[in-house]
Amino acid sequence: MIRKTLRAIRDLFLKPSVGIGLGILVTGGFVAGAMSWQGFDTAMKVTNQEEFCLGCHTMRDNMLPELQKTVHWSNRSGVRARCADCHVPHGFTDKIARKMQASREVWGQLIGTIGTREKFEGHRIVLARREWERMTANNSRECRNCHDYKDMDINLMRPTSRVAMRAAAERDQSCISCHKGIAHHLPDLKGEHNPAFDALVSAASSQSVTVEGDYYAVLPHTIYADAALTQPVGSIEVAAKVKVLEVQDNAHQVELDLWRKNKGYGRVWYSDFGLNITSAILTKEVSRDENLVSVVETKEDSATGLEWQHVKAKVWMPTASLIDSPEEIWEIASASYNQSCSVCHRQPDEAHFSANSWPALFGGMVGFTSMDDDTAKLVLKYLQTHSSDFIETADGGDPTKGVVQSARP
Repeated sequence: MIRKTLRAIRDLFLKPSVGIGLGILVTGGFVAGAMSWQGFDTAMKVTNQEEFCLGCHTMRDNMLPELQKTVHWSNRSGVRARCADCHVPHGFTDKIARKMQASREVWGQLIGTIGTREKFEGHRIVLARREWERMTANNSRECRNCHDYKDMDINLMRPTSRVAMRAAAERDQSCISCHKGIAHHLPDLKGEHNPAFDALVSAASSQSVTVEGDYYAVLPHTIYADAALTQPVGSIEVAAKVKVLEVQDNAHQVELDLWRKNKGYGRVWYSDFGLNITSAILTKEVSRDENLVSVVETKEDSATGLEWQHVKAKVWMPTASLIDSPEEIWEIASASYNQSCSVCHRQPDEAHFSANSWPALFGGMVGFTSMDDDTAKLVLKYLQTHSSDFIETADGGDPTKGVVQSARP
């Protein structure tokens, strides 16, 4: 009896048409499919609701307060962007793919990867870049559901926005290229590492250094008063030129041959007379120490009336921190400048401005890029040393190659 019952149950599943009419079978399958689809659709709609997103305390405590301070939350039109409007594609296939990707963020919440404010801030750069890459790849498709170039009246925009928007519309540029941080805080990029610098470090590690040779710092470095590197006296900036005086296993003694303004402590040393191109910064305690610093000459800058001093100092640097040509450094700087500063508009030519004009101009632009601090300093140094003050070069006139020579007397 039991065997017959089990066989009947088996046949019901393996041969349903034997025990159930075809019409009932088709109808049942249709109903089951419709119910499954309805359940799936309901689940999709629920997980798209803002209430669902904010049910996670990480989103409620971190992302919501940031969004509430932006025009996407409250504006004169009364139209508000919700979480799914920006972060969930509208197309079915893309939406499913995005839901699957989001599962790792849920898992990160469950295991505590972003479970506290501190952990979230530490992980913000990863989350932000992931979203920037997604929106760049789909040309900011979610943004364009509400904002589209063909529907914009650019003449109604502020004068400062018209040029950038017209250029963006002509290129059909992705919104996220210029509008990072439009709804949430930007991540802190100060501690980020530019992998391009690894090539410079590698070049410096294999660089053969000889006495009386001229070399260039590959990265900012601390400089010292002693060969044991125990008495710091300041720092040297990237691409600063030095002459090697002595070579030891763990350190090189180099000569700084620079200029400073003769006011205050005179801590900041510049590469050229009258040009604010920082090459080294000494500590307050040693900047006027005659045992370390020697003044070669003093002269007045007619453009500003300031007195400048030609100064020299012998200091020590760690090994593997110098290369014999700045060309590799400038290649990285040029690439960073072209990639980061051409996103919102056509970047100015390097020689379009003077060395002393570039810091203010670049300072106004760099906040709209994702450059880390070291890259930003390198790019500024590149712009200043390839500015209108350096119109002649060692290779015949191209200001983007070789060792530039100042046009100033």
